[in-house]
Amino acid sequence: MRVIITGATGMVGRSVLNQCIESEHVAQITVITRKTLGVTHPKVKELIHQDFADFSSLEKELHNYDACFHCMGVSSFGMSEQDYTRLTYDITLALASTLVSASPHMTMTYVSGTGADSTENGSSMWARVKGKTENMLLKIGFKDAYMFRLGALLPQHGVKSKTTLYNLLYLALRPVYPLLPKLMAATTSEQLGNAMIHAVLSPQPQKILENNDINRLASDGSQQHSS
Repeated sequence: MRVIITGATGMVGRSVLNQCIESEHVAQITVITRKTLGVTHPKVKELIHQDFADFSSLEKELHNYDACFHCMGVSSFGMSEQDYTRLTYDITLALASTLVSASPHMTMTYVSGTGADSTENGSSMWARVKGKTENMLLKIGFKDAYMFRLGALLPQHGVKSKTTLYNLLYLALRPVYPLLPKLMAATTSEQLGNAMIHAVLSPQPQKILENNDINRLASDGSQQHSS
């Protein structure tokens, strides 16, 4: 299949990119990014694009894709609701509007967060905005869409966070990685990527996925595609 990835300069997007490169089910990967990733691989094509408020100029290059793995995201810490909405909802709407026009038969997967508010009326600003973004993607017209409400992500295979403090924390936790998914809402970078790929290959009735659902989906995919 042919897939689009956003946010590949971050830990989440890079995790998904790595799994797509490894997967025999993914033939082509187009990364939409503001700056080059420095990744050289026959599967990977970069689309350098600066204006994330408008993706319409890319529409001709985004036809006939099977999936978009939308992994872009920012922290809401210290941010106003207006700014967070612009960087979360507005950018996602701009991307989705172009993609649903170019490839309406694609599957959209969106990296949201544990606690996202589908009612859009809760007390948590970030949760309201994430919930609004999820609701829009589920309704805008894609063939299929999944909201990945990611909790803790345990990076693997050299994937690193942009935040030094997080990298130090991951380093300290590495000896107990195998235990963490049993103790908390955690998934690994490999599980996240595999779950997204499996959701496209085998459509799921459940559209909003928490970490335990992501881990189950990754496991189901591994068993099904190895058999």
